[in-house]
Amino acid sequence: MRYPIALLALLGFVIAGALTRADDKKDDPLAGWKADFAAEKPDLVSSGRNPYFNLEPGYALILEGGDERLVITVTAETKTVDGVECRVIEEKETKGGKLAEVSRNYFAISKKTSSVYYLGEDVDIYKDGKVSGHEGAWLSGVNGARFGLMMPGKPALKERYYQEIAPKVAMDRAEIVSLSETIKTPAGEFKNCLKTEETTPLEPKTKEFKFFAPGVGLVQEGDLKLVKYGKGAAPAK
Repeated sequence: MRYPIALLALLGFVIAGALTRADDKKDDPLAGWKADFAAEKPDLVSSGRNPYFNLEPGYALILEGGDERLVITVTAETKTVDGVECRVIEEKETKGGKLAEVSRNYFAISKKTSSVYYLGEDVDIYKDGKVSGHEGAWLSGVNGARFGLMMPGKPALKERYYQEIAPKVAMDRAEIVSLSETIKTPAGEFKNCLKTEETTPLEPKTKEFKFFAPGVGLVQEGDLKLVKYGKGAAPAK
């Protein structure tokens, strides 16, 4: 069968368009990952908890490994980001006893789903006791950034989602790879832990695993393991 030249041209245009769309999807770092959480925004509040993430003021986690120490504290402070009142969680990282980084992270939890969302962070990087930079800082609603999902209220195996969507600045994403891990730490042994594999298109070769225990939260991040947790666990400032 012979086709008219006009029809052949039309077929060629349709095929080229399909290939272009396929290439665009292939090059889109958001493809295959949950990245739009706008529908949750009206139900976000600054206090609450789900099985793996706590936004209740005073709660703290301390993790250590080698010469590194990470203190995560749920503060009594809130900050409005992108129209949402967020809980401020401070993360203080030291290496060899010296302050390396302090970040103020902004989270909110959905009243309907108990999912915890990440709306940005302010970062101070330290060198020789002085602030040397603010790499990784971003806020939802600023410079095209959008908030991401930090922890689903009802996690599902193989669930894949962006935690932060700040183009060229912060694009961390996580995949839930297990819901049944057992983790031994100085703070105790924890069963039925959730395991995530975190990656970012900004550093394609970088990969990190985190483990979250029910009723506790983060118990292992890379080589860092939990040594203390609970309300009042953080050292006095």
